[in-house]
Amino acid sequence: MAVVSEDDVYHSSNSTYRASNSPHKADQEALLGKLLDHSAPGLQRPEDRFNGTYIIFFSLGIGGLLPWNFFVTAKEYWAFKLRNCSSPASGKDPEDTDILNYFESYLAVASTIPSLLCLMANFLLINRVQVHVRVLASLTVSLIIFVVMIVLVKVDTSSWTRGFFSVTIVCMAIVSSSSTVFNSSVYGLTGSFPMRNAQALISGGAMGGTVSAVASLVDLAASSDVRDSALAFFLTAAVFLGLCVGLYLLLPRLEYARYYMRPVGPAHMFSGEEEPSQDTLGIPSVTPRSRVAHTPPLGPILKKTAGLGFCTIFLYLVTALIFPAISTNIQSMHKSHSPWTTKFFVPLTVFLLYNFADLCGRQITAWIQMPGPRSKVLPGLVLLRICFVPLFLLCNYQPRSHLTVVLFQSDIYPVLFTCLLGLSNGYLSTLVLIYGPKIVPRELAEATGVVMSFYMAVGLMLGSAFAALLEHFI
Repeated sequence: MAVVSEDDVYHSSNSTYRASNSPHKADQEALLGKLLDHSAPGLQRPEDRFNGTYIIFFSLGIGGLLPWNFFVTAKEYWAFKLRNCSSPASGKDPEDTDILNYFESYLAVASTIPSLLCLMANFLLINRVQVHVRVLASLTVSLIIFVVMIVLVKVDTSSWTRGFFSVTIVCMAIVSSSSTVFNSSVYGLTGSFPMRNAQALISGGAMGGTVSAVASLVDLAASSDVRDSALAFFLTAAVFLGLCVGLYLLLPRLEYARYYMRPVGPAHMFSGEEEPSQDTLGIPSVTPRSRVAHTPPLGPILKKTAGLGFCTIFLYLVTALIFPAISTNIQSMHKSHSPWTTKFFVPLTVFLLYNFADLCGRQITAWIQMPGPRSKVLPGLVLLRICFVPLFLLCNYQPRSHLTVVLFQSDIYPVLFTCLLGLSNGYLSTLVLIYGPKIVPRELAEATGVVMSFYMAVGLMLGSAFAALLEHFI
């Protein structure tokens, strides 16, 4: 990546702006991490000793997505519970069959729609409710729900299977909502930090998926009772949520974190052409209480992030369209009774491979950050991912009634497609998400983080809805 001269850019403590007459190309604009982090006058920037802040954000990223990942990876447990718990063979009731065949799609829809509503509420609450209140409250709610799920693991629900399905969907909606508030709040907070901290948070989310996939494989191998596996999942999630509470309380005690969490001027209206104000340059100013905006200016943020927003929506639309609803129903072409082609096939070739590839893609952004936020290559790569949809559908997806052609007759194909899906999702999504809060003034970074999370939720919701529809046409 080319070196950007400091003479051609405006600096703030959060973002870098290019002058309108800059000769540099658009894809080199604004976002080299080395230029994002200039000390405000009179303040000496501390170092992140022992990478303590980076590790905390990475851990919070794991805790933010671990609950959802454990819900999704406990597929065998949900199938067991929804088969009336006592018989391996499901009943003849068409509604029961529908619940079993399309459970992942119902779960995805139940997680994305409430998330969208909570993101709207979180945006309105940014300047009304302090970030630490939102973070700790959301962690507490998630912890309570997982305690409920732990209790239900050992409860015989065979006499109220559909009621258990309803309770599960409600719990998923609540966990997803609280996780959304937590993730968007912490992600918005990282907007005031250098980009490496946002990358740590996002990579932590991928690590959470990898941890849950590994836990799934270990439990399947060590336990013959799916209830014991689910109990281990939910207990691990509960313990990690408690750990996240402690880590978040520790964060402001670190000198490096306190420096970037210092108060800044209130949000103000701005345009892409105006010269940064004193607040934008990282110098806190005294503003009359009457001028403080209770709600951040949405219009300018949407205008600034429109291109990245499209990329985010389309990225997660394609990902949610395939994973987990479509990819988890791809079966091995080998008809043997080997556990590797039956019991371990989906946990290994779908959850573990996808999450590990996603983690690798996100970690690459710690060293390589290209294409840039204004590059036309970025949306081009994002649009190219739509090719994954027919590729997965032409694998051995089951059950299938209308699309009878299985073009890819080897198990290596879904493995390869899953790795590429995860790697591209991890790399491209991390780029757009770390770029977003860095192209606005620091006082709007948290609000922009919530808006970027909103784009992500819209993409996940659309992808989940299209996946539920697509499954009925396969």
